[in-house]
Amino acid sequence: MKNIIKVIAAVIIILIIVDIVNFNAYANDDGGRLQKSISSKIIRFHVLANSDTIEDQQLKIKVKNKIINYLQPRLEHSRSINESRRILMKNDDRVKAIAEKVIRKNGYSYSVRTELAKENFPVKSYGAITLSQGRYEAYRVLIGKASGQNWWCVMFPPLCFVDVTKGEVEEKKSERELGKVLNKKEMEYVEGNDIHLRFKCVEVLKGLIEKLK
Repeated sequence: MKNIIKVIAAVIIILIIVDIVNFNAYANDDGGRLQKSISSKIIRFHVLANSDTIEDQQLKIKVKNKIINYLQPRLEHSRSINESRRILMKNDDRVKAIAEKVIRKNGYSYSVRTELAKENFPVKSYGAITLSQGRYEAYRVLIGKASGQNWWCVMFPPLCFVDVTKGEVEEKKSERELGKVLNKKEMEYVEGNDIHLRFKCVEVLKGLIEKLK
């Protein structure tokens, strides 16, 4: 009986793999075009910790909080991506000084680097919004070796100032902000229907593989 169950499970796994391959073949071209279009309309914000130790990760959050508090009144009413770029560059030295002050205050001597550049990023979710893998413009604050996990949000449109942990109302607010710069098809894409479907398939597949062991 166990062998029959394993055979059935193996068949299901094969079918799921075939579905994922077929889905990717269909979605990659359209998804790639959408990702490039979306990436041209937003600026991400990343704070990279020195390492993944608890202390370095806690320090990263403290740095992030101070920078967000400083940038919020300067960026929350930005009307375009170019305006946001100008604001970030104008305040770049001040942001770096704020980060350095927080680091020194907490007893560390890590260096701080800031940059506005295009980088490759994996799939990331922020509340109900998911950005697919690809190149995005990002304002990055790199602490020390910058080898730890990063904290991120979308700086333009100004989603960093919406607390998506506070439930549906705040999530709807972030969706409205993003909807001001993305078209309907792009919004449907970042709201994650096809991206989440792929990840759900992978999760199911992993679960079945574990049961077969």
